[in-house]
Amino acid sequence: MGLFEQLTEKVKGNGKRIVFPEGLDERVLTAAGRLAEDAVLTPVVIGNKEEVEKKAADLGVQASGLEIIDPASYEGFGEMVDAFVERRKGKATEEDAKKILLDENYFGTMLIYLNKADGLVSGAAHSTADTVRPALQIIKTKEGVQKTSGVFIMVRDEEKYVFADCAINIAPDSNDLAEIAVESAKTGALFDVDPRVAMLSFSTAGSAKSTETEKVTDALTIAKEKDPSLVIDGEFQFDAAFVPSVAEKKAPNSVIKGDANVFVFPSLEAGNIGYKIAQRLGGFEAVGPILQGLNKPVNDLSRGCSSEDVYNLALITAAQAAAE
Repeated sequence: MGLFEQLTEKVKGNGKRIVFPEGLDERVLTAAGRLAEDAVLTPVVIGNKEEVEKKAADLGVQASGLEIIDPASYEGFGEMVDAFVERRKGKATEEDAKKILLDENYFGTMLIYLNKADGLVSGAAHSTADTVRPALQIIKTKEGVQKTSGVFIMVRDEEKYVFADCAINIAPDSNDLAEIAVESAKTGALFDVDPRVAMLSFSTAGSAKSTETEKVTDALTIAKEKDPSLVIDGEFQFDAAFVPSVAEKKAPNSVIKGDANVFVFPSLEAGNIGYKIAQRLGGFEAVGPILQGLNKPVNDLSRGCSSEDVYNLALITAAQAAAE
């Protein structure tokens, strides 16, 4: 059974409600229609009801399975405004809130905060910042987690690996890397990856010394303190983390024997380049970015996404919600 078949098994029948703020995007609307038709979850589509229904009809999408909510006519808008003002703790007045909550991403995120939905998928027509900012302001990170981070599940046939952080934190420090490692292991477990975490660098087991390698070894110490049960080691060059024969030569005493499946990159630059090389040269499907560390799941699409990408990320979001 493939990754998405497994996720479908996990979420089908759980009644999860996933918000799609970009209700007039044809990729989003097509995916939402399929999700409703397949009875996997309840799509909550944000937009003017008449416009969404017309667009759906033009696309041949059955709108009857969609819950369409227009912020401009939403009955609970006053309650939402009050909750937003309280949540922002003096950073937004009531008048500010009335304007801000007409933005579909803020409105959709508030639906999750108010427990009227379980997760959100956006980004087909918005930047990452437009998707993530409302989540950080409203939903916020889990207790003990300082920053959200973004991972990709790299899939090829039966192979599954976690690459982090490839989406959010440009220059993580040691504490950030440790947190990314712990959270990425949890995300891997959600997708049936038994996490074995490698902290990546250009050095293996002290073969080079620099502030960059020290950042990684310091992160390893912090990660072990955060979760003593974690199978984790570093610093590793990628081949030492992934190839048993290289691991035996370069890091013979490590708990990682060339069998790592969660890879923590030392910077966003390295992570983003790494996942794209695996995707384009290695033939892996890059699923994500999946945001982790938030109190409730919010995930970001690429603006170049396909309808299939929207469908799959919605499945992932529902699975994250089911694991809460």
